[in-house]
Amino acid sequence: MSNLNNLTSKILNDAEEKKKYILAEAEAQKDKIISKKTNRAEADKEEIITKANIEAEVKKARIISNAKLSVRNDMLRAKQDVISKVFNEAIEKLQNLSNGDYKYYVISTLDSLELEGTEVIIINEKDKDIFSNEFLEALNKELESKGKKGSITLNMEGKFNGGFILDRNGIQINNTFEALINSLRGELEFEVNKVLFD
Repeated sequence: MSNLNNLTSKILNDAEEKKKYILAEAEAQKDKIISKKTNRAEADKEEIITKANIEAEVKKARIISNAKLSVRNDMLRAKQDVISKVFNEAIEKLQNLSNGDYKYYVISTLDSLELEGTEVIIINEKDKDIFSNEFLEALNKELESKGKKGSITLNMEGKFNGGFILDRNGIQINNTFEALINSLRGELEFEVNKVLFD
């Protein structure tokens, strides 16, 4: 019986040893899995934080860029408004020329156009006192003295503020103040911008 007890005891001891070994193996495996999962979670966390930081920087840069662009556009719009105001004031100054200066502008402009003497000068109703019959007669006499026809006529139906339009056989040459300033605007805008904002 003692052999049986020894054998039973040995089996129980072996089983206990095997159990301890299996439990130790399982514990080691558990620790290994937990460590691996913890490391993976830590790496994932770092990756997520890095991506979030990159996305935040990109978003921040985009917001700053959009804000700068918006400010730039607002400044350009404000500058353009100021420049437009300057050109509009120039038109107003031309519209407020004295009668003598206004006539001088018209006469010097007409002299530069090489008139045939049969054209129609279109003016607005407001300027009819400046361009009287005496003015027209003097202009036609001057043209006749140059060997041209002296039959220029006036049309007071212009829908513009200041200046005139010369109609030569249906072809109109626009010498209104608005047209004059607008034709010069492209050339002068850069210079006006420099004077105003530099």
